[in-house]
Order: sequence, then structure tokens, then C-alpha cells
Amino acid sequence: MLVVRPFNFSAGPAALPDEVLSQVAEEMLDWQGSGMSVMEMSHRGREFISIYEAAEADLRDLLQVPSNFRILFMQGGGLGENAIVPLNLSRGGAVDVVVTGSWSKKSAGEAKRYADVRIAADAASSSPERRYLDIPAPSSWRLRPDAAYVHVCTNETIDGVEFQSLPDLRALGCDAPLVIDFSSHVVSRPVDWRKVGAAFAGAQKNIGPAGLTLVIVREDLLGRALPICPSAFDYKIVAEAESMYNTPPTFGIYVAGLVFQWLKRFAYAGRTGLAAIEQRNIDKAALLYATLDGSSLYENRVATPCRSRMNVPFFLRDERLNDAFLAGARERGLLQLKGHKSVGGMRASIYNAMPLEGVQALVSYLKDFETQHG
Repeated sequence: MLVVRPFNFSAGPAALPDEVLSQVAEEMLDWQGSGMSVMEMSHRGREFISIYEAAEADLRDLLQVPSNFRILFMQGGGLGENAIVPLNLSRGGAVDVVVTGSWSKKSAGEAKRYADVRIAADAASSSPERRYLDIPAPSSWRLRPDAAYVHVCTNETIDGVEFQSLPDLRALGCDAPLVIDFSSHVVSRPVDWRKVGAAFAGAQKNIGPAGLTLVIVREDLLGRALPICPSAFDYKIVAEAESMYNTPPTFGIYVAGLVFQWLKRFAYAGRTGLAAIEQRNIDKAALLYATLDGSSLYENRVATPCRSRMNVPFFLRDERLNDAFLAGARERGLLQLKGHKSVGGMRASIYNAMPLEGVQALVSYLKDFETQHG
């Protein structure tokens, strides 16, 4: 039976592809004739190991992860990784952080527990209201020659700021590895691994259920963990055990694997796989931003060159209309559009699973509401 679902614009936990949810439902009680749900399997049994191996291989294929990088399936979420990264890579020394939004600001604060952190650049410093609306030019970053690594959040979920290309630290005269938090745009576009030492992502925004965290780390960075790092969070130990050192988030890995399979067969605009999903993301974002920019009622304040394809914050110029806007959106089946409490306004998260039709429905509502209230 066809179920008509609303369009969920939540920033995370976020919408999953209908095809994936349907397959999860079909296999819930009996995964492929095993007589077990995935949630009931031993993480060391042959059934689950086959699920894990397929997920790892498909992710490596999708993102073209080089052979000298290890893919780890871990727990702790994005905020947890903000502690796990310095525990593994800082050596207790210098860490430089580029603050372009709420998440990289949190990253800097967490890393200060374990390392000598310096803010290499702060995007809010040029804003009278201390808002994150732009990305400081890499040439202006104050990077230390002895930094153990440089941290950036390549897509700021709350503030809607995205790096459209990764900085080349070597071109800036910095030999430190670049660590990227790509939680909210992972598998939405390619990654230039030549510029990256490690990348991490909480799965709940663009891949699967909350509880799973992905880490992709260059092999030469393994074995640097501080003595206080718990063994279950030591990248070298987790890599050597192929993510099975402790019981991993098995259900999250299973769903993520189904999402990777969905992405590999995804077709759009004459393309397939990651190229197809990236093009659809470009088209969705362009449609929504064009509508906001052409409006006298709404505004997006982020500098155009670094607007996020995934998370689009916007404001009603007359904020007395906020409640009416959200109520009308719910009536139209457009859910979770309220902005983060720290910035206010509205936010539409249009991750991979959001179809073009969902953005078209939102655009239609934006125009209708402006006609009524503009």
C-alpha cells in the first residue's frame, strides 16, 4: 500500500529514503532468511559481518576513499568525536581550529580539555551581531607550525555555512593534517582526500539513525592516542579490530549500508551514484535560494559563495508571522522547519533523502504565504 508521507525538513535525526525504510520494515523480523532481526544478531556472526563488510566497501566506493585510509564505524555522535579526535591526534600539543559556526565553536571548546587550542580564524569576528555568515579566506588563517592538526567543520548545520572546496594547508605553508567534521554533508558530494588527514560524521543527519559515527582516518595518523584515551575510542585499536573491538551500533551500520546501496543505484539528470545525488542537491538548493532571494518577506543572510546545499536557514522579515508560518507549513505536510534555538528563524534541511518534489512543495508554500501576508 502506498503511504503518502509528509516532507520532513529536520536537521537531524533526519529523513531517510522511503526505499530504505521499506526494506528495513520488510527485514525487521527476518533478515534474508536468517530467522533473526539485525538487532538480534551477534556482531561477530557471519550474517552481521557480511552486512558490515558490504557497508564498508560501498562507502569506500562512493567516496573514493584511498587505500591508505581506514574506515571506522564508531559510537559517540559528532559531539563525542569532538573529544575523540583530540584524544587520538593532538598528542596533547597544539591544535588550530577555524570557527565558522556553532559546531566548530563547540569543537574548539571540547578540544581545549586535551590540547592547546588556538582559534586560527573566527568568522563571527567580522559580524557586528557575532553571527556566522561567511568563511574567512584561508590566506588569513593564523596557523602554527607545530600544530598537531587543523580542524574545520565543512558544513555548519545550524548556521548554514558550507565549504565549497577544502583548503589546501600545504599551499598555506602548513604541514599539519586537516581534520574535517563533515557530518551534515557526508555522501552529498565528493571529498578531495589529498587535502584530508581525517574526517568524521554523525550518521543521523545524512546517512542513518542516531548512534552511529563514521571516522575515515589516514593510516599514518593511527597510534597517536593519549594514554587517557579509552581503548574503545583509540583509532588504532578500532582499526585493527575492524570496528569490532567492542559491540558497534549494529542496526545503525545496517541502515547506513542500505543508504549506501540506495546512493549507488540513484539516478538523476543522466547520472548515477554520487554524481547524481550531488546534482540533485545542487538543483534543490538553487531552487530554494532563488525563491528566498526573490522575496520581500524572507531572507537568507549567509554570504552567497558559502551557502550550504544541505541546511538553509532563513528568516521572515516580520517575525510576528513566525507562528502562523509554521502552523501553515504543518497543514501542508511540511515538517520541522523551525530554526535552531540559538539563531531563531527557520531552517530547511534538504539532505540527500529529500526529493526535489519536497523542495518544490516548500517553494510553493513560501510563495503562497507571501501572497497572503507579504
